[in-house]
Amino acid sequence: MSYSREDLPFIFIVIPTRNSGKTLRKLLESLEMQSYPKDKIEIIVVDGYSSDNTIRIAKDFGAKVIMNTARGFYTAKTIGALSAKGDLILYLDSDNVVHTSSWLLDMVEPFLKHNDVVASEALYYGYSISYPPIVRYLALIGSDDPVSVYLGYYGRYSFLKQRWTDIQLESKDYGKYILVTLRPGILPTMGANGFMIKSDVLLRLSIKPYFFDIDIPHELVSLGYNKIARVKVKVTHLHAFNYRDFIRKTYRRVRDFYIYFTKKGVRRFKWVNYDSYKLLKLILGVILIIPLISDSIKGYRRIRDKAWFLNWPLTATVTIIYFIYEILSGFYLIRQ
Repeated sequence: MSYSREDLPFIFIVIPTRNSGKTLRKLLESLEMQSYPKDKIEIIVVDGYSSDNTIRIAKDFGAKVIMNTARGFYTAKTIGALSAKGDLILYLDSDNVVHTSSWLLDMVEPFLKHNDVVASEALYYGYSISYPPIVRYLALIGSDDPVSVYLGYYGRYSFLKQRWTDIQLESKDYGKYILVTLRPGILPTMGANGFMIKSDVLLRLSIKPYFFDIDIPHELVSLGYNKIARVKVKVTHLHAFNYRDFIRKTYRRVRDFYIYFTKKGVRRFKWVNYDSYKLLKLILGVILIIPLISDSIKGYRRIRDKAWFLNWPLTATVTIIYFIYEILSGFYLIRQ
């Protein structure tokens, strides 16, 4: 369906960065090729005082650069939201790449057709055999966190599970997108890597001083904003180019949850409603190895890529990091 220029909302694109020169150019090139009217887009790069060529790349593509004195990733998203002048805010990470020239229009379409839709998010992670093995593996399983796939709260299409989440949610397929009704207590992972939201709604939420991805849909649902669209478009996430990158980013993500939830008490959503049986099955799979190798074989038969065989080492790595921080969190609470 075609829309007149007057029908289209203004999109404010927020990209947090810090020493992101390695990937930022690819993202901005993919945004530059969009068929969406250029005068209805503004790109804001919120930078944590990069020491590489990040700022120069951003300015080369006409992006507005705002310096983030706090330098933190979570404060950068808040700064972006508070600077927004558009109808919709789109959050992209600096290591994302969007696909097809109609990507922005496809993301906007659910808002134009359904007044009660407050957010949309890309359903698929982009996949290419040219990507690094870890990036390909995460795209195939549908999550940056393989543990979320085994516990069932992943939020992208998984070629292992052949669906986008195990959570039972009311939904209706409209062809180009799936209209979903979220429910309190348990949510699929969402809120980043191609997450679009109505700016007036976002500014009603508790985003100061930190913006945490999954806390946003959690608060949306608690306030009655439960209609979101999972749009059948791809967003690549160049999450980790090697095993060292993967460990570092996983450690940082889990550490930040521990710091901001347990110590600072500013996180609002905690993953507590997962299935205990699935958790036990995951732990046994990590210990026994064979069940996770079996899943690798199952995935390989569907899409022939040796990246599937990263399933056991990466799932085991994340499980161990979670386990360590659960112990540390318990010790901290006991001391309190």
